[in-house]
Amino acid sequence: MKFLIAALSAAFVFYACSKNDKGISDGKARFQVALTDDPGNYQEVIIDVKDVQINVTTDTSGGWTSLSNVKAGSYDVLKLVNDDDTILADAEINPGRVEQIRLVLGPNNFVKINGQMIPLETPSAQQSGLKLNIHQDVSAGILYKLLLDFDVAKSIVKTGNNKYMLKPVIRTTLEAAGGSIKGYVKPFNFQTAVLVFRGPNDTVTSTYNSLTDGGYLVRGLGAGSYSLHFMPTDTMHYRDTVVAGVNVTNGMVTVVDTMRLRAK
Repeated sequence: MKFLIAALSAAFVFYACSKNDKGISDGKARFQVALTDDPGNYQEVIIDVKDVQINVTTDTSGGWTSLSNVKAGSYDVLKLVNDDDTILADAEINPGRVEQIRLVLGPNNFVKINGQMIPLETPSAQQSGLKLNIHQDVSAGILYKLLLDFDVAKSIVKTGNNKYMLKPVIRTTLEAAGGSIKGYVKPFNFQTAVLVFRGPNDTVTSTYNSLTDGGYLVRGLGAGSYSLHFMPTDTMHYRDTVVAGVNVTNGMVTVVDTMRLRAK
């Protein structure tokens, strides 16, 4: 198995998800890894992705853990241009510090030139695994997105014997662009819909409280002020309630006072 990460340059982008994305378990952070590309003068560049691993320790030789929900497969990175990307992994991880990340590649990496698929050779020094130093703290309840940006023009080199070698270039950018809202609803022996509004009529997302403890968590929200609309399913006994002025900060979890539903 060949390990390769330097073929991909990375930028952490903390972003707002759509309401169709899955949530985050209590006490966990959500960590996505996406692949994109800076274009080069080739017809195709195929990368054979086998695994995505992170290291939360200072042991650079050990301590590696594979992320869950890795979408292994072959990717033509030239199709991932102009801010398009594809999600390689979408996992929940423990809060703490992510020190490094590594992409595991298989042997089937190719460049297409004049209609011909040419294998990409990997220098022996890179087969043991080139790593990206992240050194980033992650917090529970926050969604993080790591963007791996493949710089094709600088990473593929033609050798003197008319072969092509992968000599990767890395660019790294780290940004925060999303926060979360957390709270509880009582009573919680029935479900209550929690709608998040930005403005009077702009529904951003929605969720339901837990039937276990009444808790809810809405993540991936841009910084700003929101209102929460609580709509109990037990409409016979309880009223809808609105809480305004809930402020969200990038990279933070805003904890809202427990909502005690008003009886009719």
